[in-house]
Amino acid sequence: MSRFQKIVMIATLLWSWTAVSMADGVSKEQIKGLDEQVQDIKKDVLGISAELTQLEEKLIYPSNTQVSVFVSLAKSAKFQLYSMNIKIDGKYASHHIYTYKELEALQSGGVQRLYTGNVRAGDHILDITLIGKSDGKDFPQNASHIFTKSVEPKLIEITLGEASSGSQLIGFND
Repeated sequence: MSRFQKIVMIATLLWSWTAVSMADGVSKEQIKGLDEQVQDIKKDVLGISAELTQLEEKLIYPSNTQVSVFVSLAKSAKFQLYSMNIKIDGKYASHHIYTYKELEALQSGGVQRLYTGNVRAGDHILDITLIGKSDGKDFPQNASHIFTKSVEPKLIEITLGEASSGSQLIGFND
């Protein structure tokens, strides 16, 4: 063994002996106090993170240009939704492929935000393409919706349901 390796080994042994002796002097109350402080710091960090996310959204999507698109399923809907594609004014906006858990949440009455972005005030065209399965058959479904963006934020809900004939209906609410 070289001299350097011996010095490193002795230093390591001394450091570990010091750490063990210091740990013996720490009481359970001190450890509990430290744990509570760590938990308080975690709560503060999570709160700051939430505030930063809100500020970031306000900066990236100011209310005078913000448009958000949400999707929900009608209670009568008995189909499987595989994917959905959104275009605004012919430009790709969003695409989402659904997992079983997401589809289950929508069928339980959940609402999903598919898109948040910026558009200028005025009239715009929202194009929806979805792929799903109903009665054992895969089907694509397309729909378009014209909406008017004003100064305040615009919220558009897409409601998916089934007609009595089994054909897919895409409803818009803004």
